[in-house]
Amino acid sequence: MPGPPATAKGAATSRRILDAAAEEFALRGIAGARVERIVQAARTNKAQLYGYFGNKDALFDAVIADAARRMMDVAPFDAADLPGWAVRIYDENLTHPEMVRLATWVRLERQPSGPLADETATHDAKVAAITTAQDAGLLRPGDPNDMIATVIAMACAWSPVSSAYAASPADPAADHDRRRAYLRESVRRAVAP
Repeated sequence: MPGPPATAKGAATSRRILDAAAEEFALRGIAGARVERIVQAARTNKAQLYGYFGNKDALFDAVIADAARRMMDVAPFDAADLPGWAVRIYDENLTHPEMVRLATWVRLERQPSGPLADETATHDAKVAAITTAQDAGLLRPGDPNDMIATVIAMACAWSPVSSAYAASPADPAADHDRRRAYLRESVRRAVAP
């Protein structure tokens, strides 16, 4: 069974594989991704990729888990500040547009309905935090799952999968500031008690 690398050099190789795989999967999805391109971009070989991750599907799972951890680190969930959370997601989508593309591939190729990923503990913590905030009168009543989905959808309105307009890091800073303010106020109104 594959396992984590035992050395710093192995950890660096594993990181290169994850980064190369994230780019490959974001561009081509699971079915279109090729292990040969991943190992070439990661400057390693198939034996190491398979040794660390098992197979292409398991590598995709590892990429998704890594992306979710990264998102939690840069956009930590705060039920008391859902507008701020939405803005942090907007900013992360600008910095790492592959995150939204990866989520889209999960939806297209793996999980057409229901939760995007099986992150039960993390998701349950979000639901509990929203329920507590609702009970305290800080957030509008309603299904916490619907609130989470709505806030994420609003935060992703300018993401690479937007059907209306995709923002770019190259857009003028004033545009980003305007969008952040609009998003913050829209989420505030949407979740207000």
